[in-house]
Amino acid sequence: MSKDNKTEVWDSMWIEYTQLLKKWMQNLESLQKTSAEVQEKYNEVMSKAIGESSQKTINEFQENWKKAMTKAGATAFQQFGENWQKSISESGLDQLKTYGDMMNKFAETWQKMWRN
Repeated sequence: MSKDNKTEVWDSMWIEYTQLLKKWMQNLESLQKTSAEVQEKYNEVMSKAIGESSQKTINEFQENWKKAMTKAGATAFQQFGENWQKSISESGLDQLKTYGDMMNKFAETWQKMWRN
């Protein structure tokens, strides 16, 4: 393989990587926006529930909401962090392993936050 071909392969891979990184950033922004919308709707529902529902109904709603958030959020972030760490260790890019650790810590914090 000539040096030009190697350069073209590298450039192609780098372009693909940066495109995926941009897509990931867009998805993260979308997740953040949706998370804010979920919190806003939760606040709206709770305000209405406080005025119109029994304490038992409010408690049930809160418990179900916490369970749903824990299951949906923590699992997704933890899986992402584990997959990231696996790909980093397999590729030998140990300096990026910190990012996977951070995502796992985020997932743990998410679980603790919604478990109570």
